[in-house]
Amino acid sequence: MAEQKDSKQLFWYNIALLAFVAVWGLGNVVNNFAQEGLVVVVSWILIMVLYFVPYTLMVGQMGATFKDAEGGVSSWIKEVSTKRLAYFAAWTYWVVHIPYLAQKPQAIMIALSWFFSGNGNFVNVTSSMIVQALSLVIFLIFLFLASRGITTLNRIGSIAGMSMFVMSILFIILGLSAPAMTGSSIATANMNHISTYIPKFDFKYFTTISMLVFAVGGAEKISPYVNKTKNPAKNFPKGMIALAIMVAVSAIMGSFAMGMIFDAKHIPSDLMANGAYVAFQRLGKFYHVGNILMYVYAIANAMASIAAFAVSIDAPLRILLDDADPQFVPAALRKKNADGVPVNGYKLTGVLVGIIIIIPALGIGGTNTLYNWLLNLNSVVMPLRYLWVFLAFMLLNKHLDKFHSDYMFVKNSKLGFGIGLWCFLFTAFACVLGMVPKIAYATSPTEWWFQLALNIVMPIFLISLGLILPALARRQNREL
Repeated sequence: MAEQKDSKQLFWYNIALLAFVAVWGLGNVVNNFAQEGLVVVVSWILIMVLYFVPYTLMVGQMGATFKDAEGGVSSWIKEVSTKRLAYFAAWTYWVVHIPYLAQKPQAIMIALSWFFSGNGNFVNVTSSMIVQALSLVIFLIFLFLASRGITTLNRIGSIAGMSMFVMSILFIILGLSAPAMTGSSIATANMNHISTYIPKFDFKYFTTISMLVFAVGGAEKISPYVNKTKNPAKNFPKGMIALAIMVAVSAIMGSFAMGMIFDAKHIPSDLMANGAYVAFQRLGKFYHVGNILMYVYAIANAMASIAAFAVSIDAPLRILLDDADPQFVPAALRKKNADGVPVNGYKLTGVLVGIIIIIPALGIGGTNTLYNWLLNLNSVVMPLRYLWVFLAFMLLNKHLDKFHSDYMFVKNSKLGFGIGLWCFLFTAFACVLGMVPKIAYATSPTEWWFQLALNIVMPIFLISLGLILPALARRQNREL
């Protein structure tokens, strides 16, 4: 009994803090402000109420129901459905990280260029082909290191992660107080008018929703903590609601701070790439500390990106392969060397990431445009893994009488199924509309069509590859 008591020591505020650090970051504020301006304030409120809160509470119930499942979403799918669907869930979880791995070298280079040169010229003057060639080199170096067993930078990652968290909070405090404390002018006019924040719900607006979904997704990472929570039926949902409030406050206050530093009516085209650095640089001038804040953020972001990059090469691949079913994954891909490294899995990762690094540079001219495109591609592809969370929740509600949980989001199975279906359809809707390029068609029709083609083909290509492995496995099993 003592051991059980000791294992359940997390309270609602512990859950909220753990989840907040795992889910949230300043980049979420910058990227969505870059796409929507100050109307993003209302967007944050809507996304929290209609999507994020039910999403996190669903994760709570799934985690509590399948407390011994180690494979995350794929294990949930296996319990409520079939091994085949579980394989596709694991494949999706891995393959959506491919565009993420293709984008991370750019983020590292931008951080280092700000640290060494003190400006954001890198994305504006460097050829996209040169940047992508360097990105490929950086990626191959990390792939080699990971294949040698150097898979984690946990200590550095933890320090950098906490530093990024502190810098995000500091940004909000300094940004909001700057006009009163330093006498700096507010960059956006009419911030005291409600009309400034009301979105125009047109087609262009709906194409930006995928970035919001991308920002608040990933709550399934905290599902293992459900069973470490004291009185989970009470504390876990309280923690999730506290998380939603913390994320909403950070998002809204951060967006206000962005509006004070940047003119929301004239957003720079390189804000996604350089916005956070410029913001800290301007805050440093306001508070008369020079570029210190910008340098600290650049170091923290570079180290956090490097740590996340290294872990993201290895961890999702192991989720796919470590417990892979021989019916669906051929032996060649499951093969490991003496160090326990899935060498052919690394090779497949290298090929796919290399394709996504090189091909876009052939038709997208300009590093900043390329950076924005890759970030938007991530906002289309990464949420595809959330679809499996909602599908698992829907299927769980179909068979609610077969499973027990210490925590229930909703006890009515039809209502639960409906909420899961709503989140599933909303995510799919956001991903499809997110494929529309964010550049003006009139400015460059050829590049617009090239981006649209890539945005449609890339997700289909990556997900469809998952159909090939079971066919290869079946053929191999027949030969045996």
